[in-house]
Amino acid sequence: MIQESRILNKDYEAAVPEKMKWYLHDRVGMFIHWGLYSLLGHGEWAMSRERISKEEYRQYFDNFNPQDYDPKKWAAMAKNAGIKYAIMTSKHHEGFCLFDSQYTDFKSTNTAFGRDAIREFLDAFREAGIKVGIYYSIIDWHHPDYPEYGDMYAPMRDNEEYREREKEKNFDRYLEYMHAQVKELCTNYGKIDILWFDYAYDNMRGEKWQATKLVRMVKHYQPHIILNNRLEVSGNGFGSIVTANPNEYSGDFVTPEQVIPPDGIRNVWNEPVPWEACVTTNNHWGYCNKDYNFKSPELIIRKLVECTSKGGNMLINVGPDKDGIIPEKSAAIFNELGAWLRTNGESIYGCGYAGIEKPEYGRITKSCSGNVYYYHIFEPVIGPVVLSGLPKDKIETIELLINGRKLTLASSWVVNNYKNMGFVTLGDNEEYTYTLPDTRDTVIKVVLRN
Repeated sequence: MIQESRILNKDYEAAVPEKMKWYLHDRVGMFIHWGLYSLLGHGEWAMSRERISKEEYRQYFDNFNPQDYDPKKWAAMAKNAGIKYAIMTSKHHEGFCLFDSQYTDFKSTNTAFGRDAIREFLDAFREAGIKVGIYYSIIDWHHPDYPEYGDMYAPMRDNEEYREREKEKNFDRYLEYMHAQVKELCTNYGKIDILWFDYAYDNMRGEKWQATKLVRMVKHYQPHIILNNRLEVSGNGFGSIVTANPNEYSGDFVTPEQVIPPDGIRNVWNEPVPWEACVTTNNHWGYCNKDYNFKSPELIIRKLVECTSKGGNMLINVGPDKDGIIPEKSAAIFNELGAWLRTNGESIYGCGYAGIEKPEYGRITKSCSGNVYYYHIFEPVIGPVVLSGLPKDKIETIELLINGRKLTLASSWVVNNYKNMGFVTLGDNEEYTYTLPDTRDTVIKVVLRN
């Protein structure tokens, strides 16, 4: 039956920090990966995977001139899709900056493009009423003081010609540069809702980045900002946020990547911890011209429901091409997601963990501020649909979100053996076989009496 959860059920408003309430309410965001790798078209890790030196990589800087870049179009697409917040790469691991940093020449304003892409992104999405976040890579394969030879990811990691160069590097100089750029993002671009660092690995964790100092600086300039957990971990770790003694730089939410946690994420006291599954629409974050493995809109919708039902958010990625155009198949996914959310959004926004075991046919989400449950039906059932986990005598109203049709509890002989369980039929006259109104996800709204 129903289990109480301190954060995501009755004490939701009181237990959640004020700055996190919008984030846990909004549930669905857009991730945008764009940079020089978009010209190469082999994904955002091409420089590392293909062992491309900085000198070879320069050609993409020299040819960066996306004439179709129009973040207002991106924002319109996101708004139509029901996206509530968006995060864009200001600098990925390649080191190229899409903002006008005074600390490097390796930036978009120094290319033929000549524009501050991040400022335009922020302005466009804020104007559309979408909250904004900035992704910033603490890794940098372009900076002269960032490790090259021997680093597990650096493009020249196993090139013997670079062994001697390591002696000339000064990592403290890189940290000074990195901190200065983060300060620029926090002071030159207005209110930032989320800062998404990426990422800690190997022995490059926590205070290796002077993480406490960095986080204190960020919060000084952006006191209401939300931070992820990747100063400690990558997408495959939780970090100290789930422990009894979180570090000051533990972040505000966990970032599982390309996976949805089987049971959500909880701390050592079994309390829910905010988390966000970041997922791609195909198999790459950055544009890849040979990756046709796009997920179906149905899958994205159902996985958003799964995330919500486990108390998590979903950050859905697009990788615009070299001209700044979002791939057609990615756009189609967002378009269908928006159509579904316009009808069923109340089962996602402001909802979370229901405290009820998932039914065989789908998932359950619950309003975080009331006695409203949403039964998501992914596949047809034989006979009436069981409203598992709810006391039948406390059900006040039942309706289909897709058309507002009022439903009543089934009372035919087929359910008489289950005295305390509520059933509803979606067919006419308690038919046993019927077609789901929405084959992607049909949602039944159930309101309990107080």
